[in-house]
Amino acid sequence: MKSKHYQQFKFAPWEKDASFGRKLKTYRNRTKIIAHPGLVMKVLRRKRIVLFIAYFLLLILTMLNLANYKWTKEPQQCNHQMRSTPYQSRSDIRFLYRPSVVKKRQLVYVLTTWRSGSSFFGELFNQNPEVFFLYEPMWHIWQKLYPGDAVSLQGAARDMLSSLYRCDLSVFQLYNTPGGKNVTSLGLFGATLNKVICSYPLCSAFRKDVVGMVDDKVCKKCPPQSLRILEDECLKYSTVVIKGVRILDVNVLAPLMEDPSLDLKVIHLVRDPRAVANSRIKSRHGLIRENLQVVRSRDPKLRRIPFVDPNHKVNKKEGSDYHSIGAMEVICDRTSKTLRTALNPPHWLKGKYMTVRYEDLVEDPVKTVRNVYRFVNLSANHDIESFALNMTSGTSSSSKPFIVSSRNATQAASAWRTVLSFQQIKQVEDYCHHSMAMLGYERVRTAGEVKDLSKSLLTVPRL
Repeated sequence: MKSKHYQQFKFAPWEKDASFGRKLKTYRNRTKIIAHPGLVMKVLRRKRIVLFIAYFLLLILTMLNLANYKWTKEPQQCNHQMRSTPYQSRSDIRFLYRPSVVKKRQLVYVLTTWRSGSSFFGELFNQNPEVFFLYEPMWHIWQKLYPGDAVSLQGAARDMLSSLYRCDLSVFQLYNTPGGKNVTSLGLFGATLNKVICSYPLCSAFRKDVVGMVDDKVCKKCPPQSLRILEDECLKYSTVVIKGVRILDVNVLAPLMEDPSLDLKVIHLVRDPRAVANSRIKSRHGLIRENLQVVRSRDPKLRRIPFVDPNHKVNKKEGSDYHSIGAMEVICDRTSKTLRTALNPPHWLKGKYMTVRYEDLVEDPVKTVRNVYRFVNLSANHDIESFALNMTSGTSSSSKPFIVSSRNATQAASAWRTVLSFQQIKQVEDYCHHSMAMLGYERVRTAGEVKDLSKSLLTVPRL
Protein backbone atom coordinates (compact mmCIF):
# COMPACT_ATOMS: atom_id res chain seq x y z
CA MET A 1 0.00 0.00 0.00
CA LYS A 2 1.36 3.43 -0.97
CA SER A 3 2.14 6.01 1.66
CA LYS A 4 -0.10 8.98 2.28
CA HIS A 5 2.68 11.32 1.21
CA TYR A 6 2.94 9.55 -2.12
CA GLN A 7 -0.85 9.83 -2.68
CA GLN A 8 -0.75 13.47 -1.73
CA PHE A 9 1.81 14.37 -4.39
CA LYS A 10 0.32 12.07 -7.03
CA PHE A 11 -2.69 14.34 -7.65
CA ALA A 12 -1.09 17.72 -6.93
CA PRO A 13 -1.96 20.31 -9.59
CA TRP A 14 1.61 21.64 -9.87
CA GLU A 15 2.93 18.19 -10.84
CA LYS A 16 2.86 19.37 -14.44
CA ASP A 17 5.80 21.70 -13.72
CA ALA A 18 8.94 20.06 -15.22
CA SER A 19 11.37 21.08 -12.48
CA PHE A 20 9.14 19.95 -9.70
CA GLY A 21 8.34 16.77 -11.60
CA ARG A 22 11.95 15.65 -11.45
CA LYS A 23 12.04 16.26 -7.71
CA LEU A 24 8.81 14.32 -7.31
CA LYS A 25 10.23 11.38 -9.27
CA THR A 26 13.28 11.24 -7.00
CA TYR A 27 11.06 11.38 -3.95
CA ARG A 28 8.91 8.50 -5.24
CA ASN A 29 11.99 6.32 -5.85
CA ARG A 30 13.26 6.96 -2.32
CA THR A 31 9.91 6.13 -0.77
CA LYS A 32 9.84 2.88 -2.79
CA ILE A 33 13.24 1.87 -1.38
CA ILE A 34 12.16 2.69 2.15
CA ALA A 35 8.99 0.75 1.60
CA HIS A 36 10.96 -2.32 0.35
CA PRO A 37 13.88 -3.17 2.75
CA GLY A 38 14.73 -6.25 0.68
CA LEU A 39 15.75 -3.99 -2.16
CA VAL A 40 18.15 -2.12 0.14
CA MET A 41 19.92 -5.34 1.12
CA LYS A 42 20.24 -6.34 -2.52
CA VAL A 43 21.99 -3.08 -3.41
CA LEU A 44 24.37 -3.37 -0.46
CA ARG A 45 25.28 -6.94 -1.42
CA ARG A 46 26.15 -5.80 -4.93
CA LYS A 47 28.39 -3.05 -3.56
CA ARG A 48 30.22 -5.50 -1.32
CA ILE A 49 30.83 -7.86 -4.24
CA VAL A 50 32.23 -5.05 -6.39
CA LEU A 51 34.54 -3.84 -3.61
CA PHE A 52 35.79 -7.38 -2.95
CA ILE A 53 36.62 -7.94 -6.63
CA ALA A 54 38.45 -4.61 -6.81
CA TYR A 55 40.48 -5.41 -3.68
CA PHE A 56 41.36 -8.87 -5.02
CA LEU A 57 42.56 -7.43 -8.35
CA LEU A 58 44.65 -4.81 -6.54
CA LEU A 59 46.28 -7.52 -4.43
CA ILE A 60 47.15 -9.58 -7.53
CA LEU A 61 48.70 -6.54 -9.28
CA THR A 62 50.78 -5.71 -6.19
CA MET A 63 52.16 -9.26 -5.94
CA LEU A 64 53.08 -9.25 -9.63
CA ASN A 65 54.84 -5.92 -9.25
CA LEU A 66 56.90 -7.14 -6.27
CA ALA A 67 57.82 -10.32 -8.12
CA ASN A 68 59.04 -8.24 -11.03
CA TYR A 69 61.32 -6.17 -8.73
CA LYS A 70 62.72 -9.32 -7.16
CA TRP A 71 63.96 -10.70 -10.46
CA THR A 72 64.99 -7.46 -12.21
CA LYS A 73 66.44 -5.33 -9.41
CA GLU A 74 69.28 -5.79 -6.96
CA PRO A 75 68.47 -3.71 -3.85
CA GLN A 76 71.17 -1.97 -1.85
CA GLN A 77 71.79 -3.01 1.72
CA CYS A 78 69.40 -1.76 4.34
CA ASN A 79 72.18 -0.29 6.47
CA HIS A 80 73.08 2.06 3.66
CA GLN A 81 73.37 5.71 4.60
CA MET A 82 70.66 7.92 3.16
CA ARG A 83 71.79 10.89 1.14
CA SER A 84 70.94 14.19 2.71
CA THR A 85 73.41 16.46 0.94
CA PRO A 86 73.03 18.84 -2.00
CA TYR A 87 74.53 16.08 -4.14
CA GLN A 88 71.25 14.18 -3.93
CA SER A 89 69.13 15.44 -6.78
CA ARG A 90 67.62 12.16 -7.89
CA SER A 91 65.00 9.83 -6.50
CA ASP A 92 65.93 7.67 -3.52
CA ILE A 93 64.12 4.79 -5.19
CA ARG A 94 66.54 4.90 -8.10
CA PHE A 95 69.43 4.89 -5.67
CA LEU A 96 68.20 2.04 -3.46
CA TYR A 97 67.29 -0.19 -6.39
CA ARG A 98 70.20 0.64 -8.66
CA PRO A 99 71.17 -2.33 -10.83
CA SER A 100 74.73 -3.58 -10.50
CA VAL A 101 76.78 -4.54 -13.51
CA VAL A 102 78.95 -6.83 -11.38
CA LYS A 103 77.07 -9.27 -9.16
CA LYS A 104 79.97 -10.26 -6.89
CA ARG A 105 82.99 -8.07 -6.26
CA GLN A 106 86.29 -8.87 -4.60
CA LEU A 107 86.89 -6.14 -2.03
CA VAL A 108 90.38 -5.48 -0.69
CA TYR A 109 91.67 -3.22 2.04
CA VAL A 110 95.40 -2.54 2.28
CA LEU A 111 95.97 -2.11 6.02
CA THR A 112 99.18 -0.23 6.72
CA THR A 113 100.67 2.88 8.31
CA TRP A 114 102.42 6.02 7.14
CA ARG A 115 105.83 5.63 5.49
CA SER A 116 105.61 1.87 5.01
CA GLY A 117 105.99 1.86 1.24
CA SER A 118 102.21 1.84 0.86
CA SER A 119 102.14 4.40 -1.98
CA PHE A 120 104.22 2.08 -4.15
CA PHE A 121 102.30 -0.99 -3.01
CA GLY A 122 98.98 0.70 -3.79
CA GLU A 123 100.26 1.58 -7.23
CA LEU A 124 100.44 -2.15 -8.02
CA PHE A 125 96.62 -2.14 -7.84
CA ASN A 126 96.13 1.31 -9.33
CA GLN A 127 97.90 0.10 -12.50
CA ASN A 128 95.72 -3.00 -12.88
CA PRO A 129 92.99 -2.45 -15.52
CA GLU A 130 90.59 -4.72 -13.60
CA VAL A 131 90.79 -2.75 -10.33
CA PHE A 132 88.89 0.29 -9.10
CA PHE A 133 91.40 1.85 -6.73
CA LEU A 134 90.97 4.55 -4.08
CA TYR A 135 93.94 6.18 -2.37
CA GLU A 136 93.54 7.30 1.27
CA PRO A 137 89.83 8.25 1.21
CA MET A 138 89.76 8.59 5.02
CA TRP A 139 92.06 11.59 4.69
CA HIS A 140 88.87 13.63 4.28
CA ILE A 141 87.65 12.50 7.73
CA TRP A 142 90.87 13.39 9.50
CA GLN A 143 91.00 16.82 7.89
CA LYS A 144 87.37 17.63 8.66
CA LEU A 145 87.40 16.33 12.25
CA TYR A 146 90.82 17.66 13.23
CA PRO A 147 92.08 17.70 15.98
CA GLY A 148 90.25 14.47 16.84
CA ASP A 149 92.61 11.76 18.05
CA ALA A 150 93.33 8.75 15.87
CA VAL A 151 91.47 6.17 17.97
CA SER A 152 88.25 8.18 18.22
CA LEU A 153 88.06 8.45 14.42
CA GLN A 154 88.13 4.69 13.78
CA GLY A 155 84.35 4.27 13.69
CA ALA A 156 83.87 7.08 11.17
CA ALA A 157 86.60 5.59 8.98
CA ARG A 158 84.92 2.17 9.01
CA ASP A 159 81.54 3.67 8.11
CA MET A 160 83.12 5.44 5.15
CA LEU A 161 84.62 2.16 3.94
CA SER A 162 81.22 0.48 4.22
CA SER A 163 79.78 3.03 1.79
CA LEU A 164 82.73 3.10 -0.59
CA TYR A 165 82.81 -0.68 -0.99
CA ARG A 166 79.20 -0.41 -2.18
CA CYS A 167 80.26 2.24 -4.69
CA ASP A 168 78.40 4.94 -2.76
CA LEU A 169 80.71 7.94 -3.02
CA SER A 170 78.20 10.45 -1.66
CA VAL A 171 79.81 9.88 1.75
CA PHE A 172 82.50 12.35 0.69
CA GLN A 173 79.88 15.10 0.84
CA LEU A 174 79.57 14.57 4.60
CA TYR A 175 83.09 15.89 5.03
CA ASN A 176 82.83 18.73 2.55
CA THR A 177 83.04 22.38 3.58
CA PRO A 178 79.56 23.63 4.62
CA GLY A 179 78.08 25.67 1.80
CA GLY A 180 80.89 24.65 -0.53
CA LYS A 181 80.57 23.22 -4.01
CA ASN A 182 79.69 19.59 -4.48
CA VAL A 183 82.68 17.24 -4.38
CA THR A 184 83.79 16.10 -7.83
CA SER A 185 86.12 13.38 -9.03
CA LEU A 186 89.10 15.75 -8.92
CA GLY A 187 88.18 16.76 -5.37
CA LEU A 188 89.10 13.35 -3.94
CA PHE A 189 92.43 12.98 -2.19
CA GLY A 190 95.02 11.60 -4.62
CA ALA A 191 92.65 12.00 -7.58
CA THR A 192 95.29 13.35 -9.98
CA LEU A 193 97.26 10.09 -9.68
CA ASN A 194 94.26 7.77 -9.98
CA LYS A 195 94.18 5.72 -13.18
CA VAL A 196 90.38 5.46 -13.19
CA ILE A 197 89.80 9.20 -12.78
CA CYS A 198 92.53 10.17 -15.25
CA SER A 199 91.71 7.59 -17.94
CA TYR A 200 88.99 6.94 -20.50
CA PRO A 201 86.00 7.27 -20.30
CA LEU A 202 86.26 9.89 -17.53
CA CYS A 203 89.27 11.58 -19.16
CA SER A 204 91.11 11.12 -22.44
CA ALA A 205 94.57 11.81 -21.00
CA PHE A 206 95.42 8.16 -20.20
CA ARG A 207 94.26 4.60 -20.82
CA LYS A 208 93.48 2.29 -17.92
CA ASP A 209 94.74 -0.77 -19.80
CA VAL A 210 98.21 0.73 -20.35
CA VAL A 211 100.56 0.29 -17.38
CA GLY A 212 102.42 3.46 -16.47
CA MET A 213 102.48 6.26 -13.90
CA VAL A 214 99.99 9.08 -14.24
CA ASP A 215 101.34 12.61 -14.65
CA ASP A 216 99.42 14.64 -12.08
CA LYS A 217 99.99 17.86 -14.02
CA VAL A 218 98.21 16.35 -17.01
CA CYS A 219 95.42 14.82 -14.94
CA LYS A 220 94.66 18.16 -13.28
CA LYS A 221 93.45 19.34 -16.69
CA CYS A 222 90.88 16.53 -16.90
CA PRO A 223 87.24 17.64 -16.68
CA PRO A 224 85.85 17.17 -13.17
CA GLN A 225 83.13 14.52 -13.10
CA SER A 226 80.24 14.23 -10.67
CA LEU A 227 80.39 11.59 -7.97
CA ARG A 228 77.38 9.92 -9.60
CA ILE A 229 79.38 9.31 -12.79
CA LEU A 230 82.29 7.98 -10.75
CA GLU A 231 79.88 5.67 -8.91
CA ASP A 232 78.66 4.26 -12.21
CA GLU A 233 82.27 3.65 -13.22
CA CYS A 234 82.94 1.90 -9.91
CA LEU A 235 80.06 -0.50 -10.54
CA LYS A 236 81.75 -1.76 -13.70
CA TYR A 237 84.74 -3.24 -11.85
CA SER A 238 84.96 -6.72 -10.37
CA THR A 239 87.63 -5.70 -7.84
CA VAL A 240 87.64 -2.66 -5.54
CA VAL A 241 90.86 -1.90 -3.63
CA ILE A 242 91.24 0.81 -0.99
CA LYS A 243 94.61 1.69 0.52
CA GLY A 244 94.58 3.47 3.86
CA VAL A 245 96.80 4.31 6.81
CA ARG A 246 94.06 5.55 9.13
CA ILE A 247 92.58 2.20 10.20
CA LEU A 248 94.96 1.24 13.01
CA ASP A 249 93.72 -2.26 13.88
CA VAL A 250 92.18 -5.03 11.80
CA ASN A 251 89.57 -5.62 14.53
CA VAL A 252 88.00 -2.30 13.55
CA LEU A 253 87.06 -3.94 10.24
CA ALA A 254 85.34 -6.94 11.85
CA PRO A 255 81.75 -5.71 11.17
CA LEU A 256 82.56 -5.30 7.47
CA MET A 257 84.28 -8.67 7.20
CA GLU A 258 81.34 -10.37 8.90
CA ASP A 259 78.86 -8.75 6.50
CA PRO A 260 77.79 -11.52 4.08
CA SER A 261 77.16 -8.97 1.33
CA LEU A 262 80.81 -7.84 1.36
CA ASP A 263 83.57 -10.20 0.23
CA LEU A 264 86.37 -8.28 1.96
CA LYS A 265 89.99 -9.35 2.30
CA VAL A 266 92.78 -7.54 4.16
CA ILE A 267 96.40 -7.23 3.04
CA HIS A 268 98.53 -6.06 5.96
CA LEU A 269 101.59 -4.24 4.63
CA VAL A 270 104.27 -3.94 7.32
CA ARG A 271 107.78 -2.51 7.49
CA ASP A 272 110.58 -2.40 10.04
CA PRO A 273 109.36 0.16 12.62
CA ARG A 274 112.82 1.73 12.76
CA ALA A 275 112.67 2.40 9.03
CA VAL A 276 109.15 3.78 9.43
CA ALA A 277 110.31 6.12 12.18
CA ASN A 278 113.23 7.34 10.07
CA SER A 279 110.94 8.04 7.12
CA ARG A 280 108.45 9.82 9.37
CA ILE A 281 111.20 12.13 10.62
CA LYS A 282 112.30 12.79 7.04
CA SER A 283 108.75 13.76 6.02
CA ARG A 284 107.75 15.31 9.36
CA HIS A 285 106.59 18.59 7.77
CA GLY A 286 103.97 16.72 5.78
CA LEU A 287 102.79 14.72 8.79
CA ILE A 288 102.52 17.39 11.47
CA ARG A 289 98.74 17.12 11.89
CA GLU A 290 98.72 13.32 11.62
CA ASN A 291 101.51 12.97 14.17
CA LEU A 292 99.62 15.11 16.67
CA GLN A 293 96.40 13.16 16.13
CA VAL A 294 98.17 9.85 16.69
CA VAL A 295 100.18 11.05 19.71
CA ARG A 296 96.95 12.23 21.37
CA SER A 297 95.83 8.59 21.40
CA ARG A 298 98.70 7.46 23.64
CA ASP A 299 97.97 5.96 27.04
CA PRO A 300 99.10 8.57 29.61
CA LYS A 301 99.56 5.89 32.29
CA LEU A 302 102.33 3.99 30.50
CA ARG A 303 105.94 4.42 31.66
CA ARG A 304 108.22 5.73 28.93
CA ILE A 305 111.99 5.98 28.71
CA PRO A 306 113.21 9.57 28.22
CA PHE A 307 113.73 10.69 24.63
CA VAL A 308 116.75 12.84 25.47
CA ASP A 309 119.07 13.42 28.41
CA PRO A 310 117.43 15.44 31.23
CA ASN A 311 119.99 18.25 30.91
CA HIS A 312 119.66 18.49 27.14
CA LYS A 313 117.70 21.44 25.77
CA VAL A 314 115.31 20.26 23.09
CA ASN A 315 115.33 22.39 19.95
CA LYS A 316 112.49 22.75 17.43
CA LYS A 317 113.78 20.01 15.14
CA GLU A 318 114.12 17.51 17.96
CA GLY A 319 110.62 18.40 19.12
CA SER A 320 109.27 17.44 15.71
CA ASP A 321 111.31 14.24 15.81
CA TYR A 322 109.82 13.50 19.21
CA HIS A 323 106.29 13.54 17.83
CA SER A 324 107.35 11.50 14.80
CA ILE A 325 108.85 8.77 17.00
CA GLY A 326 106.24 9.17 19.75
CA ALA A 327 103.51 8.30 17.27
CA MET A 328 105.21 4.91 16.83
CA GLU A 329 104.00 3.91 20.30
CA VAL A 330 100.36 4.01 19.19
CA ILE A 331 101.09 2.57 15.75
CA CYS A 332 103.05 -0.41 17.10
CA ASP A 333 100.55 -1.07 19.86
CA ARG A 334 97.73 -1.32 17.31
CA THR A 335 99.90 -3.36 14.97
CA SER A 336 100.55 -5.84 17.77
CA LYS A 337 96.81 -6.22 18.34
CA THR A 338 96.30 -6.95 14.66
CA LEU A 339 99.11 -9.53 14.63
CA ARG A 340 97.81 -11.27 17.76
CA THR A 341 94.39 -11.50 16.15
CA ALA A 342 95.93 -12.90 12.96
CA LEU A 343 97.92 -15.55 14.88
CA ASN A 344 94.68 -16.92 16.35
CA PRO A 345 92.18 -15.74 13.75
CA PRO A 346 88.46 -15.61 14.54
CA HIS A 347 86.04 -17.01 11.99
CA TRP A 348 85.64 -13.69 10.16
CA LEU A 349 89.38 -13.41 9.50
CA LYS A 350 90.25 -16.96 8.46
CA GLY A 351 91.35 -17.05 4.82
CA LYS A 352 90.86 -13.29 4.49
CA TYR A 353 94.12 -11.92 5.89
CA MET A 354 97.60 -11.74 4.41
CA THR A 355 100.78 -10.13 5.73
CA VAL A 356 103.31 -8.60 3.33
CA ARG A 357 106.68 -7.34 4.54
CA TYR A 358 107.94 -4.35 2.60
CA GLU A 359 111.47 -5.78 2.76
CA ASP A 360 110.30 -8.97 1.02
CA LEU A 361 108.47 -6.92 -1.59
CA VAL A 362 111.54 -4.93 -2.65
CA GLU A 363 113.83 -7.99 -2.41
CA ASP A 364 111.69 -10.08 -4.81
CA PRO A 365 108.92 -7.87 -6.25
CA VAL A 366 107.75 -10.32 -8.93
CA LYS A 367 107.24 -13.19 -6.49
CA THR A 368 105.46 -10.93 -4.00
CA VAL A 369 103.16 -9.45 -6.63
CA ARG A 370 102.17 -12.91 -7.82
CA ASN A 371 101.39 -14.05 -4.27
CA VAL A 372 99.37 -10.92 -3.52
CA TYR A 373 97.41 -11.09 -6.76
CA ARG A 374 96.66 -14.76 -6.22
CA PHE A 375 95.30 -13.96 -2.77
CA VAL A 376 92.78 -11.45 -4.18
CA ASN A 377 91.91 -13.50 -7.28
CA LEU A 378 93.78 -11.35 -9.80
CA SER A 379 96.22 -12.37 -12.52
CA ALA A 380 99.64 -10.71 -12.66
CA ASN A 381 100.58 -10.05 -16.29
CA HIS A 382 104.00 -9.24 -17.66
CA ASP A 383 103.41 -5.47 -17.68
CA ILE A 384 102.52 -5.37 -13.97
CA GLU A 385 105.51 -7.52 -13.04
CA SER A 386 107.87 -5.38 -15.11
CA PHE A 387 106.44 -2.25 -13.49
CA ALA A 388 107.10 -3.63 -10.00
CA LEU A 389 110.61 -4.67 -10.93
CA ASN A 390 111.51 -1.32 -12.52
CA MET A 391 110.16 0.72 -9.61
CA THR A 392 112.36 -1.15 -7.11
CA SER A 393 115.60 -1.31 -9.10
CA GLY A 394 116.37 2.32 -9.87
CA THR A 395 119.68 4.03 -9.27
CA SER A 396 118.57 6.47 -6.59
CA SER A 397 118.38 5.35 -2.96
CA SER A 398 115.91 8.03 -1.88
CA SER A 399 113.07 10.11 -3.27
CA LYS A 400 110.81 12.91 -2.21
CA PRO A 401 108.22 11.97 0.44
CA PHE A 402 104.82 10.82 -0.84
CA ILE A 403 106.10 10.52 -4.43
CA VAL A 404 106.30 7.10 -6.11
CA SER A 405 109.38 6.84 -8.28
CA SER A 406 111.95 4.31 -9.46
CA ARG A 407 114.76 3.84 -6.93
CA ASN A 408 117.03 1.32 -5.28
CA ALA A 409 114.45 0.15 -2.77
CA THR A 410 116.78 -2.33 -1.07
CA GLN A 411 119.17 0.43 -0.03
CA ALA A 412 116.28 2.66 1.00
CA ALA A 413 114.90 -0.10 3.23
CA SER A 414 118.07 -0.12 5.36
CA ALA A 415 118.81 3.62 5.27
CA TRP A 416 117.66 4.04 8.88
CA ARG A 417 120.77 2.21 10.08
CA THR A 418 122.98 5.10 8.97
CA VAL A 419 120.66 7.97 9.86
CA LEU A 420 118.98 7.35 13.23
CA SER A 421 120.90 7.80 16.44
CA PHE A 422 121.31 4.79 18.68
CA GLN A 423 119.04 6.41 21.27
CA GLN A 424 116.30 6.93 18.69
CA ILE A 425 116.60 3.31 17.63
CA LYS A 426 116.26 2.08 21.22
CA GLN A 427 113.25 4.34 21.70
CA VAL A 428 111.47 2.77 18.73
CA GLU A 429 112.43 -0.74 19.78
CA ASP A 430 111.02 -0.10 23.24
CA TYR A 431 107.70 0.88 21.68
CA CYS A 432 107.63 -1.84 19.05
CA HIS A 433 109.44 -4.91 20.36
CA HIS A 434 106.26 -7.05 20.45
CA SER A 435 105.37 -6.49 16.81
CA MET A 436 109.02 -6.70 15.75
CA ALA A 437 109.33 -10.17 17.28
CA MET A 438 106.25 -11.44 15.44
CA LEU A 439 107.32 -9.92 12.11
CA GLY A 440 110.93 -11.11 12.22
CA TYR A 441 112.78 -7.84 12.85
CA GLU A 442 115.76 -8.36 15.18
CA ARG A 443 116.64 -5.81 17.82
CA VAL A 444 120.19 -4.40 18.00
CA ARG A 445 122.43 -4.55 21.06
CA THR A 446 125.18 -2.08 20.22
CA ALA A 447 125.76 0.96 18.02
CA GLY A 448 128.38 -1.03 16.11
CA GLU A 449 125.83 -3.70 15.24
CA VAL A 450 123.59 -1.02 13.75
CA LYS A 451 126.30 0.26 11.43
CA ASP A 452 127.36 -3.21 10.25
CA LEU A 453 125.25 -3.36 7.08
CA SER A 454 126.63 -6.79 6.21
CA LYS A 455 124.51 -8.27 8.98
CA SER A 456 120.86 -8.72 8.16
CA LEU A 457 118.35 -7.92 10.85
CA LEU A 458 115.59 -9.92 9.16
CA THR A 459 114.46 -13.36 10.31
CA VAL A 460 111.54 -15.61 9.43
CA PRO A 461 108.28 -14.01 10.60
CA ARG A 462 105.82 -15.93 12.78
CA LEU A 463 102.94 -15.12 10.45
